Amino acid sequence: VQLQASGGGLVQAGDSLRLSCAASGRTFSNYGMGWFRQAPGKEREFVAAISRGSRNTGYADSVKGRFTISRDNVKNTAYLQMNSLKPEDTAVYYCAARERSILSAYYTSGYGYWGQGTLVTVSS
Repeated sequence: VQLQASGGGLVQAGDSLRLSCAASGRTFSNYGMGWFRQAPGKEREFVAAISRGSRNTGYADSVKGRFTISRDNVKNTAYLQMNSLKPEDTAVYYCAARERSILSAYYTSGYGYWGQGTLVTVSS
């Protein structure tokens, strides 16, 4: 499956952004989806994940209550709605896809497919 992330940009603290991840090449509904982010000089970290049928979601503590992950299996797209953005949310955001796996959805090792990343910059 190929993934294309979009929707990043420069915003002010408190603003909102919605990231999109368009999938192609395989049956989208067969994949769990996740969002990760990587700030300069830091490791890539988990942000949010959603199961194949949207039944289950999970969030990093740092974004819980502010970010919402969703997906549209008809449009083959996953989303990350980001509200109340903070300067510490500044990072390159990556979407990722995982097939059925015993590996945790909260770690990069649980995903076999990655998009190219989209930059989110939050100014104070």
